[in-house]
Amino acid sequence: MNVLLLGAGGREHALAWRLTESPLCKQLFIAPGNAGTEEFGTNLALNPNDFDALKTVVLEKNISLVVCGPEEPLVRGVQNFFKNDPALSQVRFLGPSKEAAQLEGSKAYAKVFMQEFGIPTAGYRAFTNETLSEGVDYLAISKTPIVLKADGLAAGKGVVILNDRGEAQAELKAMLDGKFGDAGSEVVIEDFLDGIEFSVFVLTDGKDFVTLPVAKDYKRIGVGDTGPNTGGMGSVSHPPFVDADMMAKVEHRVIKPTLEGIQARGLDYKGFIFIGLISVEGEPYVIEYNCRMGDPETQSVMARLNTDLMQLCLFATDSEVYRATVDIEPRQAATVVLVSGGYPGSYEKGKVITGLNDVSGSRVFHAGTKRDADGDIVTNGGRVLAVTSYGDTFQEALALSYENARKIHFKGVNYRSDIGFDL
Repeated sequence: MNVLLLGAGGREHALAWRLTESPLCKQLFIAPGNAGTEEFGTNLALNPNDFDALKTVVLEKNISLVVCGPEEPLVRGVQNFFKNDPALSQVRFLGPSKEAAQLEGSKAYAKVFMQEFGIPTAGYRAFTNETLSEGVDYLAISKTPIVLKADGLAAGKGVVILNDRGEAQAELKAMLDGKFGDAGSEVVIEDFLDGIEFSVFVLTDGKDFVTLPVAKDYKRIGVGDTGPNTGGMGSVSHPPFVDADMMAKVEHRVIKPTLEGIQARGLDYKGFIFIGLISVEGEPYVIEYNCRMGDPETQSVMARLNTDLMQLCLFATDSEVYRATVDIEPRQAATVVLVSGGYPGSYEKGKVITGLNDVSGSRVFHAGTKRDADGDIVTNGGRVLAVTSYGDTFQEALALSYENARKIHFKGVNYRSDIGFDL
């Protein structure tokens, strides 16, 4: 069958790779895609948030399955658009409804959900401009470090951790004053949890689920987890501290109650759930939900998925996840992200990328790339490429990823030299 994959990042390049390995995938279209996804299908120059344009393409290309990579179309209600349009209602769509996507679209919504269904998470308070003075007073007596989160979507950059109450008060005012746009119209202040983070990925039809390979990502721009948050600078799968005992706790205390909550609220959820967790003295707490796969975790996760991804997607859309099994590659995988100079602040685009043909033994997933008028591959975003490798250990996988990252060049290229440093 023909498939439409929405998105343009490294996550979508990795998903395109695995989808086209399936005999069930006749033809893949990617909207809008990047210079890497064209290896696996046809890029379409359209915005995933333009639902009418999506409808036109789906009907013209005889699409049978739509897989939504990024979160924004889901939060905007693209699944509802397909479900409620008579011409599209028979097209399988992998991704949750608008309300279900609020698990990612609103930090406050997710916190209330976790509280209601007994899912372990940090204590919190939420504030708006109307309650700013209360928030300032609350911060004056809060324990440090202090965690502030923009309620809405902020491309992975809406979380700030500060050790000074005065700085936290100023940051709260800045966030509510529009630092992150509409995403910061409400701000969640969380208790700080001290531990080590990891990511669990679930594919569900809203009732049954399967768990994909576990990963750990690295959000901060600088060595030693310093500097501002980014969309992600690298990932490792499988993080060695996530053992069978920890996964049993995650399944019992987090995954199953999450699905019970989805059912209790009558949420229409057929797709991926990313659960960002932190291990605090061996106990799992939820940091956040995402309503899609993570990036750059997907690159490492897909490398270790030995099961037909297309078939898994169909099981989810057809409410048959009870039939699914997941075979996980025993080798480890590690991903190193190459970013533009200046990222996550301002950066320039259009820098020619060289050395891609020199890479050996690793897979390079494109994110912020495109072809220019001369046919050269050039930078087109903050996160540009992700180098993913296998190894018998994650250290071996990282060593190969770094070896190949050093072969790739573009003006201002930057990457973290210490992915996996805390493992």
